[in-house]
Amino acid sequence: MTLLSIPSPDISQFQIGPLTIHIYALCLMTGMVAAWFIGSRRWVARGGLAETFETIVLVAIPSGIVGARIYHVVTHWEDYFGPDRNPLSALFIWEGGIAMFGSLIGGAIGAWIAARKLGARLTAFADALAPGLIIAQAIGRLGNWFNQELFGGPDHGPLGLEIDPQYRPAEHADVPTFQPTFLYEMSWNLAGGLLLLLLDRKFKLGWGKLFALYMVVYGTGRFFIEGIRTDFSYYFGPLRTNQVTALLVALAGLAIFALLQRTKPGREPWVERKGVGGPDHEPAEAEGVAKA
Repeated sequence: MTLLSIPSPDISQFQIGPLTIHIYALCLMTGMVAAWFIGSRRWVARGGLAETFETIVLVAIPSGIVGARIYHVVTHWEDYFGPDRNPLSALFIWEGGIAMFGSLIGGAIGAWIAARKLGARLTAFADALAPGLIIAQAIGRLGNWFNQELFGGPDHGPLGLEIDPQYRPAEHADVPTFQPTFLYEMSWNLAGGLLLLLLDRKFKLGWGKLFALYMVVYGTGRFFIEGIRTDFSYYFGPLRTNQVTALLVALAGLAIFALLQRTKPGREPWVERKGVGGPDHEPAEAEGVAKA
């Protein structure tokens, strides 16, 4: 018997006139605002222009959404292209189905295109964004709590998550509480965001090194938490698809960080060509701004 449990919310959406507002979407948007706010302040502190950061983010968000949908469809192929399925439903993103790893890939492509066009260093942008990004991912996990989804196996311990019968796996239809993976990942990501901020303050990391550490932190946590989840997934041997991706992300981050530590010490001398200290910025003006 569970002595203490986490109740699931009674609602996952509400109406405003003819509009249906999904709380999951509100959590995602709140996370985006948090990442934007933290990242913009860090970018400006590095000598960049707030307008440049804003433009890159406005390109990265829609490209990230496209990437998230493509990744989800590829990793849930039979849901859209299996027997008696409608292939066009792969385009119906409003019906749900996005993947964080896909959003990272798509967002990175969009950010690279925008940063190159604006004369900004993508590595500096990534480092400025990294702490806010993992905090945004923590906030987004609250949406899974409202949707009663992506939880772990049965949990009769003190923090079991109450799941309504209609959301339980068929093999655990009589089990009332499950592992709160949303809480595990949210806690891990919040701690990871704080860790990244502290490491950057102490060591002044640049050239993409902080983002590489983000990859290590997020990938490591996601690898273990993904293994607890009970939702459908394809497998590579004993590992779920997202576990394999998380492991690759963490290992790649570790390798990138080690390489950059040897080849790119310190930080970039400037973060964008028109920013403070950039090569297109008048030296006298840059000095004056720095002193101000």
